[in-house]
Amino acid sequence: MAGNRPNIVLIVTDQQRFDTIAALGFDFMETPNLDRLVREGVSFTNCHITAPSCAPARASLFTGYYPHTTGILKNGDRWTRSWVENLSASGYHCVNVGKMHTTPFETPLGFHERYVVENKDRYLEGRYYFDEWDKALRARGHVKQQRELYRRREDYGESLGAFDWELPADLHSDNFVGDFAAWWLRCKPKPDGPLFLQVGFPGPHPPYDPTPDFAGRYLQKDLPIQPVTAEEIAGQPPPFQEMRQHNSQVDHDSVVHLLEPTPQQRQRQRAYYLANVSMIDEKIGELLQALEEKGYLEDAVVIFTSDHGDCLGDHGHSQKWTMYDTITRVPAIVWAPGRFTPGRSLDQLCSLFDFGPTILELAGLNVPDEFEAASLLPALEGRTWQGRDAVFAEHSRDGLLPTDYMTMVRTAEWKLVHFLDEPFGQLFDLASDPHEIHNLWDDPIHTGQKQELLERLLAWRIRSGLNAKDWNRNCR
Repeated sequence: MAGNRPNIVLIVTDQQRFDTIAALGFDFMETPNLDRLVREGVSFTNCHITAPSCAPARASLFTGYYPHTTGILKNGDRWTRSWVENLSASGYHCVNVGKMHTTPFETPLGFHERYVVENKDRYLEGRYYFDEWDKALRARGHVKQQRELYRRREDYGESLGAFDWELPADLHSDNFVGDFAAWWLRCKPKPDGPLFLQVGFPGPHPPYDPTPDFAGRYLQKDLPIQPVTAEEIAGQPPPFQEMRQHNSQVDHDSVVHLLEPTPQQRQRQRAYYLANVSMIDEKIGELLQALEEKGYLEDAVVIFTSDHGDCLGDHGHSQKWTMYDTITRVPAIVWAPGRFTPGRSLDQLCSLFDFGPTILELAGLNVPDEFEAASLLPALEGRTWQGRDAVFAEHSRDGLLPTDYMTMVRTAEWKLVHFLDEPFGQLFDLASDPHEIHNLWDDPIHTGQKQELLERLLAWRIRSGLNAKDWNRNCR
């Protein structure tokens, strides 16, 4: 079987934290289908993104290059090319259902078929783009729940973006994407060649809007929520402190951030977010059933991951745009019955975009020498695999992040966050401070460690410039 070109299913959620799957050690979650993937698959438990927002992280995943190489450093940057073109040229039938966050949204990107569903609450780029979900809502005579409507609620400023889904349950964006993907599998003729299916769930990205039945499961749970202290906030770099204030004044994605939310408000926000994860989990189970019914699972690889996490008030922050592990660390599971030894959990460092060359190798294709991503296939096959010595992430100034350019380097024990042309930054000893509370940037005891990590950043950029020098000529 290992020599066959398998069907490949890549499931990507939006803004899902690592600590949201029961089988990975978080027993407050209800995720029976993701738990199955963990038990029967291979989990990469130290997988980190290359950018703390949607488009640059996804463009990195689908190109094999870091954001500074592609030039896609923030949401809205033009993104029209990907290695999906390689798959389609080699005989794979390539289908996307759901969110990709390309710019423009409807660019083919190498897919034979695209059924685009974008952000739940589009307000800046593409605000008036009419996607498949919009069309379904309109056909049923409904108006999508969105910011303009939420703003009419008396509790809008106190809800932290958590609202009940009040329209028919099947019209929720995640239910719609899951049902559409299952419909495609059941109703479309099987292609002559192997299938590459990318399913992009819009959730649990805000607004945090589960159906009431799922929300009710979590509202009474004792959920672990990291406390925030004035001391921690005071030790954060000025751009992060400024961003806190901005997010309390501007309602991005229907979230009005509160600088000092009550425990009850944080509990409710967390419950609604986790309920949305369980909704997606249910749809993943239905998707697996449809794959099995139509014979796709006879030889298939299913990959589950997310583009980044969500602070949910941890560290005093809303959503993403920071470099804390709650943002950079994502679930990453590969499930392939009969192909890889099941039930393994690998804690070596890897990057989200490493799935790109992994998919190409699974498809029997050569990985371009200049790729900055590295295949995970040796790890999946049980061969010697050391993982990465360090992972890197980056982001440029946008409508929320008030600094020109931010980079991160993270090793197994240390993390450094650098701000271009600024004297401040962040340095965390992850061994003694795994929750990243105590910023050691200005601690003279750790000057040597800080310098070592700064030199790693420098070497990374120099090596990247050399290895990926042909990107602009060949791929933009």
